Amino acid sequence: MMTQSSQNPTYYNIADGVTAFSTTRHGGVGQGAYASFNINEWCGDDAQHIAHNRQILADKLGLPSQNIIMPHQTHGISTRIIAKEFMTLPDNIKSMLLEGVDAVMTDLTGVCVGVSTADCIPVLLYDEAHHAVCAIHAGWRGTVARIVLKAITDMRAAYHTDPTQLKAIIGPGISERNFEVGDEVYNAFAEAMFDMDAVAHREVKRNDDAADPKDKFLMKWHINLPLCNQMLLEQAGVPKENIHDTAVCTFDNTDDYFSARRLGINSGRIYNGIFLNPKD
Repeated sequence: MMTQSSQNPTYYNIADGVTAFSTTRHGGVGQGAYASFNINEWCGDDAQHIAHNRQILADKLGLPSQNIIMPHQTHGISTRIIAKEFMTLPDNIKSMLLEGVDAVMTDLTGVCVGVSTADCIPVLLYDEAHHAVCAIHAGWRGTVARIVLKAITDMRAAYHTDPTQLKAIIGPGISERNFEVGDEVYNAFAEAMFDMDAVAHREVKRNDDAADPKDKFLMKWHINLPLCNQMLLEQAGVPKENIHDTAVCTFDNTDDYFSARRLGINSGRIYNGIFLNPKD
């Protein structure tokens, strides 16, 4: 279903005529925590390195670099439809329209929609019947707010998408084992009526710095974000057999993928993209 992660990008075999992928850390010009392949301009990287890497990616995908669409995500549930008119707008207007957007969709060929992640969960969708694609950024806040359901609802309105005909990829993100959260995050999922028995468990965590002996061992919640989003996809009507979870943990695989929890927020981001291949 996917190519080796040591290559850049990692491609997913979602359907004929569609390219879906996640970038890795390889094959770019970035330095330090941005090494070597980051194209996100909101994480503190060098602008020239970003531009250079973006061109490398465009060349690999066989697209003009302006056809790689990247929103400025804010952990909300706003979506943006990329229509023909959008592509003709000046860059500053495009940027304005992509501000505060966490899911992008299009039915244009040769226009790549994508989201940036570094532990959050990327979800890529393809509507085979109506030839439309969507990229969703689902961090814990977006997951609690059910951004996957919002995006599918918006695809239904824009393209008459029938969720039973969608194909989905759950890309690289943080695993349950490594996604340790405070009670406030656990409570947010519980209040949003997630099946907590299925998506969360508690682990004992040793705290050697504790002054009080009774605080030496703490109980910490862990939440399974990929599973939460799989359940949302199924809830929306996407058949289980149409959902492919890459099961790649970013936290455990920082040689290949960026992880904000491991590398800090001043580090690179994975770009998870999908597009309808241009007609020859």
